[in-house]
Amino acid sequence: MYYFIVNPNSRSGAGRTIWNKLRSELALRNITYRAYLTEYVGHAVKIAHEVSKKGTAEDPVYLITVGGDGTIHEVLTGICDFDNVIFGYIPTGSGNDFCRGMKLPQDPVAALTSIIKKERIMSMDVPSMMINNRRYCFGISAGIGYDASVCQEVLATPAKKYLNRLGLGKLIYTAIALKQLLFVNPVPMTLYLDGGRKRSFRKVYFTAVMNQKFEGGGFMFCPKAKPNDGILDVIVVEGMNRMKMLLCLPTALVGRHTRTKGVHILRCKRIEINSAVPLAVHKDGESGGIQSELSVSLEKKALKVIMPVL
Repeated sequence: MYYFIVNPNSRSGAGRTIWNKLRSELALRNITYRAYLTEYVGHAVKIAHEVSKKGTAEDPVYLITVGGDGTIHEVLTGICDFDNVIFGYIPTGSGNDFCRGMKLPQDPVAALTSIIKKERIMSMDVPSMMINNRRYCFGISAGIGYDASVCQEVLATPAKKYLNRLGLGKLIYTAIALKQLLFVNPVPMTLYLDGGRKRSFRKVYFTAVMNQKFEGGGFMFCPKAKPNDGILDVIVVEGMNRMKMLLCLPTALVGRHTRTKGVHILRCKRIEINSAVPLAVHKDGESGGIQSELSVSLEKKALKVIMPVL
């Protein structure tokens, strides 16, 4: 049986409308399912925990997330044992970086069709991060600094809701990214990678740990990242002035920013990030608060994800 965890408030309420359409499709196809609608931040964690307990390695549950990228991190965080779950995703958010990275259908009905057909299953790495001794999983990326500050302000601004309704949600990201760039102050950061490697940087704008190529609504920050290679890709942007940073950002949409001096791409299985100043943190675009350190590693078990046919 399929278990759907639905965020009706994704894309400023469009998630509920999309779910109603999906319910009609499920009825037409005589699909047996149970649906759970989230009611507050963190609710998907609790639902995923309870639902995933129903599965076993021999008889896993089909756990389908219907929401934005932020809902994914909650569901992944709640899963008890990745062996006991087969994961599906239907996008209803505005960013859809998970779909870009995994090459999943961005049309909700097409995504549902792919899930029902179950023609291909892929194993996906699941990174987890520790913040104040609490574990959070994510599917796309986690970051500290400028990119997280943009995420946090976007989440707090009322304009996002209205622009989402007009299909112009990405404009608010652009506007806030430009505004933040005027005021952001790069800070010293020290990174500790597996094997005892230590990297220190004096003026860092942000560091992001990537499981996918994309974050921030289509920025290809780590062009060579693969979600099933057992490796974390890390981008550090440092040592450039604001004008150079402004010119560099658009090139990240096509992955050419890696040629710019001050952009560093690192690869590891585990990383600890220490910032000299407490900064904004995000996990799959959702707020992780203000922190001065965080650590990220890969879960021992991969997650099975329903994919479209090649």
